Amino acid sequence: MTTGTETTAATEGLRGVVAAQSAIGDVNGIEGKLIYQGYDIHDLAEHSTFEEVVYLLWNGRLPTADELAEHEARLRRNYETPAEVIELMKQYPKASDPMDVLRTAVSSLDLYDPQGQGTDRDSAVGAAVRITGRIGTIAAAWDRIRNSKEVVAPDHNLSIAENFLYMLRGEKPEADEARMFDICLILHADHELNASTFTTRVVAGTLADMYGAVTAGIAALSGPLHGGANTNVMKMLIEIDDPAKIDAWVDDALEHKKKIMGIGHAVYKTEDPRATWLRKFSKQMADKTGVSKWYEMSQRIEQLMLEKKGMYPNVDFYSASTYYLMGIPLDLYTPIFAVSRISGWTGHILEQYGNNKLIRPRAEYIGKRDQKYVPIAER
Repeated sequence: MTTGTETTAATEGLRGVVAAQSAIGDVNGIEGKLIYQGYDIHDLAEHSTFEEVVYLLWNGRLPTADELAEHEARLRRNYETPAEVIELMKQYPKASDPMDVLRTAVSSLDLYDPQGQGTDRDSAVGAAVRITGRIGTIAAAWDRIRNSKEVVAPDHNLSIAENFLYMLRGEKPEADEARMFDICLILHADHELNASTFTTRVVAGTLADMYGAVTAGIAALSGPLHGGANTNVMKMLIEIDDPAKIDAWVDDALEHKKKIMGIGHAVYKTEDPRATWLRKFSKQMADKTGVSKWYEMSQRIEQLMLEKKGMYPNVDFYSASTYYLMGIPLDLYTPIFAVSRISGWTGHILEQYGNNKLIRPRAEYIGKRDQKYVPIAER
């Protein structure tokens, strides 16, 4: 710890500071590895489902077949959002940002959940189930409402991934696309102590209820330095528009020290393991739709940035074109992140409740000292 007006680089933005112990997830930035409760992300993406990953993050182990069936059924029973919340959403200005809508609507769910305020394990898990079941419903319903379309009632026979796409479009997704989207939810489920997850733990540490902690996490995710990068990746690609312009555009961006969205990561020093899957999905969606230029442009940017700067794509880079070719509106990319990350947020909140201590760090004072009060007439 330094004194006076100096600050240490390690404490800027709490970089490198260990602020909690957790068994939920771990990021190895040097080796490019991500694990949930000990399971490698590639293993889970290959074999698991999002619902099973939710169970894993909440319970520290994979479920048996019977446990998974019960868990899935419980989540699906809670797709239905209280009618009062949907009616309230219909009063929101249609130009409202979807993340603002999501934050407000999720917070309002607390008012219709008389069992949602407890921080004991059973009460908190119950609230987590209800939020996890409904957050996708809210995100999809808002897109329908703002476009003056009827809200599509959730289908309790569908998975979270399938149901979101169904409610968004009004028709059930094809199996390959639903599976792809399900894996996208797995890939975004947890990422250790990122800004929004840390926020949820700080709020949960006060013994605020699950809804309050999750609402705070959504607010943190809405900030452009945390969420929204894949939206900006797609805006960048749309702006360039032509694969033939990529080389000149990248050279100009580097010359003028312009940030290239979706490239580089605060932790990973090699390829983000989630990008490995999303690159594949971007190619699959290009092949499926016959629209290849977004994938081709992304590939060329990746190649140039690796050659020129030794920088790799992160999770947001290829998710942009994947979602775009699924027909998902750009401003729903961050709410989709929340639909996935609710699993990690609630897992961390449950862990915090289970061994709680108020999170109260200190700040290094860098202000003036020994100031003397001067009467107002003499200032």
